[in-house]
Amino acid sequence: MRDLFELYQHRASVRKFKPEPLREGDLEKLLFAAQRAPTDATAQMYTILRITDRSLRQEIARLANNDEHVQTAAEFFLILADVHRLQRLVEHRGGRWGHWPRTAAHFSTVDAVLAGSALATMAESLGYGICWIGGVLNGIQEISELCRLPEGVFPVAGLCVGVPEVIPAPRPRLPRELVVHENTYREPEPAELDRAFEAMRPITRSGDWYKVLERYFTSGGTMEEREGRYQRLVARHGFDPDLPAEGLKRLEPHGIHAGSLGELIERALAEGYRSVLFRRGVVWLEREAEAFRGEGKPGEAIIRAFLDAMSPKEPR
Repeated sequence: MRDLFELYQHRASVRKFKPEPLREGDLEKLLFAAQRAPTDATAQMYTILRITDRSLRQEIARLANNDEHVQTAAEFFLILADVHRLQRLVEHRGGRWGHWPRTAAHFSTVDAVLAGSALATMAESLGYGICWIGGVLNGIQEISELCRLPEGVFPVAGLCVGVPEVIPAPRPRLPRELVVHENTYREPEPAELDRAFEAMRPITRSGDWYKVLERYFTSGGTMEEREGRYQRLVARHGFDPDLPAEGLKRLEPHGIHAGSLGELIERALAEGYRSVLFRRGVVWLEREAEAFRGEGKPGEAIIRAFLDAMSPKEPR
């Protein structure tokens, strides 16, 4: 087992793996490390989903931007945020599950990342290579369906573990003063931003780190493309404070998918409703000669109004 400081001096993500399994007993060490990770309020709001079905792994790789290393690594895990099991535990003892969807998304994501990071660090300390796969968000809905994830569970990332075929050199990082502050947050000076681009220059073939940032984070970039799919999936799985997951599922057969109350309002206007009227406990969808009513909190009420509009009507 490698010294931890030495490990971090040399670590880098591995994307080329030898076709070899983990050594006997090492999988148990990885999973043991994951379960020893810190967790909020003892709740362990994560699940490690080990993907052993080769055809399933191939399909996940395709959905995650055709990442070959998802298929070639000895092991591939989906790191899941999970409050479904916690809800089952609470209700098993007669408790009433609370309404805390955004807090649930926060702490389950934290727990999932802590568990996945512990697994990854153990793997690297044993001499294996690892690679986190953020591309699972590209096909988050399809992957969730393939893996039969219930309400209260969503993918945070994928994680490859295997025997490295090629061990890459460590990649550059931002200057320390940009990422470590003391007592209060400090805005970077323009000169520091310039030094950041210079420090990260070797990470790209072009020598211009901004091209990476542009591809992922600017308007029309990868992250913006992922946003809608991610919002709709986590809302459908119960993590939106305004929209009941069951109601969203009832809208799907009608071709309506939404990840926020605002998106539902935009959809109503796009469908030709001239107004969406909110009053305490009720929502009206109105168009020229008719109006449709839903009762409840705003998100619940607008879903009910949509369902009212789409239900068969008796001829007049």
